[in-house]
Amino acid sequence: MFVRLWVRSFHIYDLLIAIGLITLIVYLCLPFRFASHYDYIEESKIEGALVPQVTRNVSLQEVFECTYSEIIAENRFVYHLAHYHDAVQRGAEIRPGGEFRPEGCQARYSTAIIVPYRQREEQLHAFLTYMHNYLPQQLIHYRIFLVEQFDHKPFNRAMLFNIGAQVAAEYGFPCLILHDVDLLPLNSGQIYACSERPRHMCSALDHWRFRLPYRGLFGGVVAINTAQYQQINGMSNLYHGWGGEDDDLYERLQALNIDICRFAMEFSEYTMLKHKPERPNANRVALLRSATLRQHSDGLNSLVYTEVERRMHSLFTHILVDT
Repeated sequence: MFVRLWVRSFHIYDLLIAIGLITLIVYLCLPFRFASHYDYIEESKIEGALVPQVTRNVSLQEVFECTYSEIIAENRFVYHLAHYHDAVQRGAEIRPGGEFRPEGCQARYSTAIIVPYRQREEQLHAFLTYMHNYLPQQLIHYRIFLVEQFDHKPFNRAMLFNIGAQVAAEYGFPCLILHDVDLLPLNSGQIYACSERPRHMCSALDHWRFRLPYRGLFGGVVAINTAQYQQINGMSNLYHGWGGEDDDLYERLQALNIDICRFAMEFSEYTMLKHKPERPNANRVALLRSATLRQHSDGLNSLVYTEVERRMHSLFTHILVDT
């Protein structure tokens, strides 16, 4: 009798384990666990949500303004059109420092694209080629700032964004796009300009099966006005290693009652290039708990670094720094 009960309980235990594993697999695979329903700006309201701001040299142009309604209305999937080119297509006159301005009309938007970087040469080549094929079609004024961490400390992505924001402000850019080097936009209508509210641009990422993992996610590719970035004191400089800095940024915005926005999913699809994961930040949870407490003392106003070199390459402005 005892043996039968033991055997039966053993089978029940195996069954419970199997059920648990199946439940976990279903939970991980099904998209229903994601924040599939969230507020977004519809196509008809996208152009009205963008803030027309340009640098001084663009504002002095005496030509008619570029129009963007057709670019938004003709939104299409473009990954296969540009990604595999080995060079920037002719017709896109990229100036030294990775700057572009449309010649036939005056751009309504000036954007600094800030890319934190270290030791990802293959991804960098793909990113620069793709973006300089993709962005000129949008008729915006833009410049790519590559901020490279030269020292051997754990990678500090947020600090590099802060450095890039300061440099971009020196050049007079009113709009910042904080952009990871391994993310590429798939939709032509995702205008690389700032909206009235800070915008999470890559809410439909293939790595997450084109779903939003949680509504507070605010990383990967983010557009924010320079004035707003300065208002929140930028990002924290304390996140050495991977993880936590994006959530910290979101907490800073929330603390000042600044809401974020997103475009509709069909404008917000991105692909992630394969890469090895960075070393995790062991202190990220503790840091995140004190995010708002440190906001006014940890950020742009506490930024300390050494600029090793600034060089104008043909496709980007290179800022080499010791953190």
